[in-house]
Amino acid sequence: MNTATTEPEAKVVVKDLHKVFGNKPDVAMQMLRDGKHKDEILKQTGQVVGVLDASFQINKGEIFVIMGLSGSGKSTLIRLLNRLIEPTAGAIIVDGEDVATMSKEKLLNLRRKDMSMVFQSFALLPHRTVVENAAFGLEIAGIDLKERERRAMEVLEQVGLNTFAKHLPAQLSGGMQQRVGLARALTVNPSLMLMDEAFSALDPLRRTEMQDVLIKLQQEQKRTIVFVSHDLDEALRIGNRICIMEGGRVVQVGTSDDILQRPADEYVKAFFTGVDTNKYLTAKDVAQKEQVTIFDHPDEPAAGFSAALERMRMYDRVYAFVLDEQHKVLGIVSVESLMACMNDPNKKLRDALLPGKEAIPSSMPLNEVLRKVVEYPCPLPVVDEHGEYIGAITKTVLLRKLCKEKTA
Repeated sequence: MNTATTEPEAKVVVKDLHKVFGNKPDVAMQMLRDGKHKDEILKQTGQVVGVLDASFQINKGEIFVIMGLSGSGKSTLIRLLNRLIEPTAGAIIVDGEDVATMSKEKLLNLRRKDMSMVFQSFALLPHRTVVENAAFGLEIAGIDLKERERRAMEVLEQVGLNTFAKHLPAQLSGGMQQRVGLARALTVNPSLMLMDEAFSALDPLRRTEMQDVLIKLQQEQKRTIVFVSHDLDEALRIGNRICIMEGGRVVQVGTSDDILQRPADEYVKAFFTGVDTNKYLTAKDVAQKEQVTIFDHPDEPAAGFSAALERMRMYDRVYAFVLDEQHKVLGIVSVESLMACMNDPNKKLRDALLPGKEAIPSSMPLNEVLRKVVEYPCPLPVVDEHGEYIGAITKTVLLRKLCKEKTA
């Protein structure tokens, strides 16, 4: 089994980032270094600490969601990443270069060619068509008309608006207008997209629709997306990892599973009050390695039926999972299916596999797992993204998890 893991590659690294609003930022920074609280700094100097000592990494190809209550600093933080707001101190490393110290010319070039931003307001040009709005960033970059229209039409097709290319924004619904805003950001083909409350102005149905569009595009294109949201359901639905902010501080960064199961403090825990966290759990959160596994060695002369049956007897199991030498799941056998094959010298272990028993991917949501488990009497194996066995789910384990009881 290949147990080697590779560290995710960083797209953005934020180090010791601070933002102080006011005319005496140096005074406020010195007070912070002296251990003063931001409330005390505001009272004594009138300086507002918007972001306080933020440090984290955003990995290439992930959707990184920044969330927090109003005034937590999330919108300030995302605007620091492309210097729409100038940082007071700290570093913002994008692809190895520090945006915080970048020249204005280089920063402008970065924004035009490799870092797009989508805001809550659609900000479309009302007298320009959909395709002209989508191509606007390329126009600013000096791309000729034919090429920018070609690229804009490609992106409009991706977001489902190619048939509306000649329409004006006023002729579109709010959800469609936001798709045009997304298309405009995508047309320049950025590797990094910043989205500040991009879907919050939409009604719930259109918001879910836009989330689906974003998820689909992300599966195909694997851009790095930083997404600010105040909505927990949205963050859990689209985010690979979530950054929770409070009072300008980064309180916790982790996957939804990490934060749901191991909140850093009471502030983070309060986000999930009254939330049915089971709907955000996946198969890997439930899988346990308490079932019998049998390795198939097809080149060996002995079929291995007796050894398999003995292992199942030792652990008092009716079913077992058959794995190949790379820990890939071949299928499920039962005592009955093994007994039926063992007296035939021409039969191999694979001939005893039960029909129609597919492995469950580790990312499968728990509500889908429930439907699968109900269909079959036997435990079901769970595999990771490489198809390797990581555990199994039984009806008992699943019911205990759904009832929020501790499993044995």
